[in-house]
Amino acid sequence: MSSDFWAGYLSGALGIIIGNPLDVIKVRLQAGHSRDASAQSQLSRFEKASSLVRGAAAPILGYGALNALLFVAYNRSLMAMDSSITDPTNPDGVPLYKIWIAGAAGGLASWTISSPTEFIKCRAQLDSRPEVSSWTVAKDIYHNRGWRGLYYGGAITSARDSIGYGFYFWSYELCKRFMTIENETPHQAAMKILLCGGIAGIVTWGSVFPLDMVKTRLQAQTMHDHSFTHVASENQSLLRQPRATLNSFQMAREVYRAEGMGAFYRGLGICSIRAFIVNAVQWACYEWLMKSFNNASVPVPVTERI
Repeated sequence: MSSDFWAGYLSGALGIIIGNPLDVIKVRLQAGHSRDASAQSQLSRFEKASSLVRGAAAPILGYGALNALLFVAYNRSLMAMDSSITDPTNPDGVPLYKIWIAGAAGGLASWTISSPTEFIKCRAQLDSRPEVSSWTVAKDIYHNRGWRGLYYGGAITSARDSIGYGFYFWSYELCKRFMTIENETPHQAAMKILLCGGIAGIVTWGSVFPLDMVKTRLQAQTMHDHSFTHVASENQSLLRQPRATLNSFQMAREVYRAEGMGAFYRGLGICSIRAFIVNAVQWACYEWLMKSFNNASVPVPVTERI
């Protein structure tokens, strides 16, 4: 397979391993667990350290493939729009709107993996029972909803991914162009990648966080009532199942009516911290792997082998 596939796969898996503990907190805040809770109080609610990696199995397996598909689709889309591009990892001079479109295309392509992965992860992270794993959740979804059930909330997930990844690649390239200096040292180049990657992560989540929050609430309502016995009473109406299941627009309207505009951005702070750390490391890993793979594929001249 191509170098961008493996660079994307490995960097994506590494990002999940690093960022999953903060992602657990973000998802629980979005779902309405302890409306006024701070990150510290959320952490104190975990009975054991294993709770911080709850739901990590599905993303580690799925997000590696998702990231691989994302970068492959982005690179191919960018090269299809501009035939002058020979190295999509360094699209100098390419209009930023083309980078946004290619990123959105990559995000839309990755939806086939991100939708079931996100659904399983969300259900596993929100379930308070210690015996529940990603595999348990996947079997439960399949048993109750079939294969199509794994794509519950797929429409809003695809919208989030296409818009978010458009801004992801756009902001990363924009930041790199702003920080370009002549004769930069390897240390400066490494720091630039880390900083630009972190900023791109924050910009991405800031652009789609309300969509992600609605997605979380939408998927959370599929859980059985006994999984939410610890939810604050004022939020029970949003998560209970006896009534008709809400769609994305109905969920957004009800959340706004019951909790106001602030509910759409609950958890954004902890998510921004996670996004900076994860994407700084992820971009650095991706760029390093791409250079390593490309250098390894360059044939050594016969005169240099002697």
